[in-house]
Amino acid sequence: MEKTVFEITKMDCPSEENLIRMKLDGITGIERLEFDIPHRKLTVFHNGQIGQIEKFILELKLGGKKLSTEQTDQIDHAADTNQTKILWMVLAINFAFFLIEMTTGWISKSMGLVADSLDMLADSFVYGISLFAVSGTIFRKKRIARVAGYFQITLAAIGFVEVLRRFIGEEKLPDFSTMIIVSVFALIANGICLYLLQKSKGKEEAHMKASMIFTSNDVIINLGVIAAGFLVNWLNSNKPDLIVGTIVFIIVIRGAIRILKLGK
Repeated sequence: MEKTVFEITKMDCPSEENLIRMKLDGITGIERLEFDIPHRKLTVFHNGQIGQIEKFILELKLGGKKLSTEQTDQIDHAADTNQTKILWMVLAINFAFFLIEMTTGWISKSMGLVADSLDMLADSFVYGISLFAVSGTIFRKKRIARVAGYFQITLAAIGFVEVLRRFIGEEKLPDFSTMIIVSVFALIANGICLYLLQKSKGKEEAHMKASMIFTSNDVIINLGVIAAGFLVNWLNSNKPDLIVGTIVFIIVIRGAIRILKLGK
């Protein structure tokens, strides 16, 4: 078996990882892909087919460049099942809090909670595209990516319109206590996700580290919504909530565009 290392200069999040996985899907000689997103490296374990693998990576135009190829022993897949189970649990937690925050956000009139719920949904999409369709055809994966991306953009666009309406018009103050309480529970949920990822047998592998970085960013957003809740109460204004909501909607749109790249 051979091990080939690529540098992917434009790979900076799990969206590019999924893009590469789908591009290389169907090449029978590939045994395993290992992603080191922080260092923008991809390691491919394969039996031959290096010409086709390199060609497909270059076609993605993500700054791919082959660094080295060497012989290696058969790799161990024992940790894969454990990692897959943990990632499914993280996906389930994120999707559950998408529903909780979306519902409580509209009830409490907090755009910060609504925006944070979409960020949770974005995380679910990123993990779900690869996990749910891992054994499916590349057509199926691309179709899921397109539906997920457009759905996410549609929700974020509706959110932007609502934020603008509330900036211009007179609107009842959001329920700051609901903002804080729900965001604290979301913070705890993301803490649980980080714990599950940390306890994984493969926690030192690059893609698991990337998942931890992804979840850590969610923690920052949760803290932002909590701070906005306190500011809404202190300033007696809905502007902190709207500002945080706008920032998170921008993050969601950026993620949706990356997801749409997977469907091309």
